[in-house]
Amino acid sequence: MTTTAVNPYLEGNFAPVHQEITTDNLKVIGEIPPDLSGMFIRNGPNPQWTPIGQYHWFDGDGMLHGVRISNGQATYRNCYVRTQRWQVEHEAGKSIWKGFMEPPQPELPSRNTGNTALIWHAGKLLALWEGGAPYAIQVPDLETIGEYTYNNQLSSAFTAHPKVDPVTGEMMFFGYSFAPPYLHYSVVSATGELVRTVPIDLPMGVMMHDFAITANYTIFMDLPLTFSVERMQRGEPMLMFESDRPSRFGILPRHGDNSQIRWFTAPSCYVFHTLNAYEDKDEVVLFACPMRSTTVLASPDSQTDPEADIPRLHRWRFNLKTGKVHEEMLDDVASEFPRINENFLGQATKYGYTSRLAKSSIPLFEGLIKYDLSNAKSQNYEYGQGRYGSEVVFVPRPGATVEDDGWLITYVYDMSEDSSELVVINAQDINSEPIARVLLPQRVPYGFHGIWVTEEQLNFGRI
Repeated sequence: MTTTAVNPYLEGNFAPVHQEITTDNLKVIGEIPPDLSGMFIRNGPNPQWTPIGQYHWFDGDGMLHGVRISNGQATYRNCYVRTQRWQVEHEAGKSIWKGFMEPPQPELPSRNTGNTALIWHAGKLLALWEGGAPYAIQVPDLETIGEYTYNNQLSSAFTAHPKVDPVTGEMMFFGYSFAPPYLHYSVVSATGELVRTVPIDLPMGVMMHDFAITANYTIFMDLPLTFSVERMQRGEPMLMFESDRPSRFGILPRHGDNSQIRWFTAPSCYVFHTLNAYEDKDEVVLFACPMRSTTVLASPDSQTDPEADIPRLHRWRFNLKTGKVHEEMLDDVASEFPRINENFLGQATKYGYTSRLAKSSIPLFEGLIKYDLSNAKSQNYEYGQGRYGSEVVFVPRPGATVEDDGWLITYVYDMSEDSSELVVINAQDINSEPIARVLLPQRVPYGFHGIWVTEEQLNFGRI
């Protein structure tokens, strides 16, 4: 008897949904706060057709799942990000692109899926994938407008995690590459003009998924998840975590160039996501969820690390005067997808929120953690038996005067019911029951990053 290996990222709640639907007047358990008005939108992978070759969770076509909230009522809408790849495969009626675990297909254009994250800036909602250009999305219907290249000024890839300074309105982003220059850094003005792009020197190509900003600096992470064409030519993985290489953190004045960057060395690690960074006298302080090594995106190296792929919240202090680095683990509980109240991005914050990982061979999030960063204390919220969530997004209460006055919102999947819901939690009292549970008309597969689009932004963004 023969058995066929099942890809876990095509089964259960990782499996795609194919219907694009709109449903009004959703059932609500509890009560939606009357001053909560806007739209929660979450991006994630959702293959349009049966994949060919090795499928990884990161390979699927982007699909947006949105819940529009107004006057205590909720509407659900989901829609594919209609990238060039999506259009070509839609017309062909089958998958054409293989995943990133397969050899490159140089005869095909970019396999940009637009499946990773979302950003609102200068009146536009952009769907992001770090290997290519963003796609502009119309709200609230979530239809794809098209690729967005800043009037053809975009000359690099565009990270899935740009940072918008809540004080100046500027947006910072970067793009990494397999070939030199391995990194480009760009600044977009508050009005949406791409005002500068500069190359940053790196010793070799690395996968740089995220970065951080402070009021005056931009922080890059040169971590040892490296690209090597020479390695690939030897029959070894092109992308590999090199545990014998240290981590480097580069701190650059926001409007500076490569000649002004300062590099700090720390023990080897990999970071998918940062929480926040800020300046404290002579120090730049960074919070993120590093793992000691990673096999998530590459074949493991010869050293088997039992701590691989286990992210935990850490804090680094980089002293700009002495050059010293101090690194500290703040919690031994595994968690990822860190978020803050983004009205305080780049400033000293007291609170941070992460998604707590279940003990599983695949990424399942069993609850959320609220951290008090001033004393490294935390509170936990559990979704319940057989219930798993994803990244939580902090939504500030209109008129709030304290940092944690608002709501935490995410999608939660119930295995026993094979159903999904939007959960609204009081950020100041996460141990209590959700304020509202919005029952959704179809299952929402596990995905990546979400955003809250305010009522004002929804009105501004209409075309």
